[in-house]
Amino acid sequence: SCERPRDSTRTRSLDQSPSPTWGVSQHLHPHHPHPHHPHHPHHSHPHHSHHPHHPHHPHHPHHPHPHHPHHPHHSHPHHSHHPHHPHHPHHPHQRLWVWILRFQSSETQNRVSPESVSLSADVFFTGTADGKLLKLIGRRIVTVTTLGRPPCGSREDEPTCGRPLGIRVGPNGTLFVADAYLGVFEVNPTTGEATRLVSGGQVVSGRKLSFINDLTVTQDGRKVYFTDSSSRWQRRDYLHLIMEATADGRVLEYDTETKELTVIMENLRFPNGIQLLPDEESVLVAETTMARIRRVHVAGLNKGGMDTFVDNLPGFPDNIRPSSSGGYWVTMSAVRPNPGFSMLDFLSQRPWVKKFIFKLFSQEVLMKFVPRYSLVAELHDGGVCTRSFHDPAGLVAAYVSEAHEHDGNLYIGSFRSPYIAVLDLHRV
Repeated sequence: SCERPRDSTRTRSLDQSPSPTWGVSQHLHPHHPHPHHPHHPHHSHPHHSHHPHHPHHPHHPHHPHPHHPHHPHHSHPHHSHHPHHPHHPHHPHQRLWVWILRFQSSETQNRVSPESVSLSADVFFTGTADGKLLKLIGRRIVTVTTLGRPPCGSREDEPTCGRPLGIRVGPNGTLFVADAYLGVFEVNPTTGEATRLVSGGQVVSGRKLSFINDLTVTQDGRKVYFTDSSSRWQRRDYLHLIMEATADGRVLEYDTETKELTVIMENLRFPNGIQLLPDEESVLVAETTMARIRRVHVAGLNKGGMDTFVDNLPGFPDNIRPSSSGGYWVTMSAVRPNPGFSMLDFLSQRPWVKKFIFKLFSQEVLMKFVPRYSLVAELHDGGVCTRSFHDPAGLVAAYVSEAHEHDGNLYIGSFRSPYIAVLDLHRV
């Protein structure tokens, strides 16, 4: 099961008591402080956790207070088994090994929100909220290119600054980048030369490309499939899109040879992450506000059709990326109350309340009321969940947007945090 433990729906601080396990789920349960700790190093390495009765753990034998002055700098979660849980596995206590690749230097203070992660020849690429495409070589952060123009940093500047979201490496080593405002680009990672393939904001089949989100590329590099989350709302207004659950999102296809742009599927509710299946005849699309993943047929006999890959997910899905076992990693940065009060359900029936709320509060303020619960699930055909990792209060990896597997590690991007979290799958 990918569901979170029922027990974790209760409000409580994670440093007070451990969460139980749930099926095969593992918890990103913090043994050490929030990664925003002011003394957190640029690149923290995992280490063995303290003995449960270590003197530095005065508050709880397993969970020290996060502000303890002697706390180590590493964000190091572990996994607590509940001895009486019916699904308790018959293996010893496990720790989850997570470390943080943090953007922290004078030049990179404002480079936050590495939404998507891609890899080519052991070099990582990501896009950040200041409109830059970066590559991470060891401890060095190098700017590949800037797609938009300054100034950056405010809500008003975002459409001209740009916001790179989904990133993929093409067959010849170039990067395909989906910028929420500026369009779809092909970028030379060495020279930084960027070629715009699709312009953001243009009208396609009667609707504007207002919120380009994620993309996926065929093995020969000819076809690029991408999501446009809404024709009405831009990325900077994503909470409006979530609250209204408008069905104005689409999946589009761009042919790099003929330069033709085609609408493949429309009337989707916040289509977000997209992943081409191995046969390249269909794509998986996360329909965020519906808490489901659709399979859209883009080629072959069923072209133009759509069915459901998995529905009734425990959270709201973001990006989808392949796993080494033939499944797909799906990230969710918020979970659905089950059972419990759902603000989204409440507001969906009361549009006047929504308008009132948005007049009173900014999106930044409203985000503080959204419970932070990070969930990364591995799904296989039929919607079978084989593994899931939980951070019930978002203390180690907050606002997760993508999980990219490489060489036994899971690199976890974020749409709001200033770091990439790394989970060592060998130790899970």
